[in-house]
Amino acid sequence: MSYKYPVYEPSLSGNEKKYVMECLDSSWISSKGKFVTEFEKKFAEFTGASHATTVSNGTVAIHLALLALGIGPGDEVIVPTLTYIASVNAIVYCGATPVFADSLKDSWQIDPADVKRKISPNTRAVMAVHLYGQMCDMDPLVKICKDNGIFLIEDCAEATGSYYKGKHAGTIGDIATFSFYGNKTITTGEGGMVITNDETLFDRSVHFKGQGLAKHRQYWHDVIGYNYRMTNICAAIGLAQLEQVDKFLKAKKQIAGWYQKYLPKQVTFHKEMKDTVHSYWMCSILTSEASQREPLRDYLAANGVETRPLFYPAHTMPMYSGKYQKPPVAENLGWRGINLPSYPGLKESDIKSICKHITAYYASIDRPSKRK
Repeated sequence: MSYKYPVYEPSLSGNEKKYVMECLDSSWISSKGKFVTEFEKKFAEFTGASHATTVSNGTVAIHLALLALGIGPGDEVIVPTLTYIASVNAIVYCGATPVFADSLKDSWQIDPADVKRKISPNTRAVMAVHLYGQMCDMDPLVKICKDNGIFLIEDCAEATGSYYKGKHAGTIGDIATFSFYGNKTITTGEGGMVITNDETLFDRSVHFKGQGLAKHRQYWHDVIGYNYRMTNICAAIGLAQLEQVDKFLKAKKQIAGWYQKYLPKQVTFHKEMKDTVHSYWMCSILTSEASQREPLRDYLAANGVETRPLFYPAHTMPMYSGKYQKPPVAENLGWRGINLPSYPGLKESDIKSICKHITAYYASIDRPSKRK
């Protein structure tokens, strides 16, 4: 089904085609080439990280970060249950156990108090997922990890351009990951990045992502590695996107402002928290009641507006639901949340039209009660 207003579509109006054609003309199309190193260098500069290495997608970026930290069987990693499933699956890839934490009601991010409650002798790391472009409350998470001698991983798949107390997402914990899937703030089609300020973790990440190839001996492999490398073509697109990132972020901030101006009072908008910069990867709302979400989504779809639900809490997925849990905040958010169209090309008139349909839906369900 085609929509007048899709949830997302990439903007490819910069040097993407020029750089890709340069790859084709030069025949440097695989994982070696100048665009790979240039994209890594420029992304590190953009975030303020000491080191950055490209990977083939955001999921393997998380797996690679966990591998670099030595996470394995018998280890536990605390992760928010309200997250995209890749955050959780990557923990299981390592043979480790995900331990689910609840969310904060205002920011929708992982609840540090619940993290503290979930610490056990087997806890090796906490994964802070910066959901939808809003940063987690990092100070208490850093303290918890330091006090307990455990690692802090930042999943920044949705947080390019997000900041906490002046620090870019991914530069606060031990290691961090990004996604450049087609619907992300900047895209490479498929791709990701691992960043860190720790040189040893960087070296381990590069080692594991390149089939475990030894540094100083050709075709000698000294660990079981993976082929997680990004192609030069994808990096060329990423570099062209990064050149436009400030423009994209400015547009998203403006779109979020328009939504807050025109949305009806019956819904709650996901706002920026104190001491943070919300990059608004997605502009998201909560319906008044969980029972309203799917009817509202159907109503919007019928009027040409594509939406998607917030992530279903991971502990409710069949493979992770064996142990009964009921994190109240995450479940409440998960059943009420909707992602609205959030791509940079939207105009104020578009947002006004989308909000008009949301207002009309609530007017339609309010009418019967007014007749009683």
